[in-house]
Amino acid sequence: MLVDIAQAVGGYLHDVFLGNADWGILVGYVAQGMFAMRFVVQWIASERAGRSVVPTAFWVFSIGGGFMLLGYAIYRKDPVFIVGQAFGVFVYLRNLQFVLRNGGQGAPA
Repeated sequence: MLVDIAQAVGGYLHDVFLGNADWGILVGYVAQGMFAMRFVVQWIASERAGRSVVPTAFWVFSIGGGFMLLGYAIYRKDPVFIVGQAFGVFVYLRNLQFVLRNGGQGAPA
């Protein structure tokens, strides 16, 4: 019985992550990776500074990943995901505009 459950779970995970593999899924994985990199960039910058820092690269990864995830959401025809990503991309673009307006410097901590 335990083997049957393991095979069922393994089959399910295979179907979810690899079974329907096409270019849209690949773009979704790349987009999610890019989107996640913004947290890595922010974490490293904060560790180096010894305080919370939001570098410009955070907003660049946010915009790139956000646009890619928005495209993926449109591809998947998921209205909740589309609205969430569209709003996020607007916020990221606006924050990058503020950073660029201040000569590439974010707000002081």
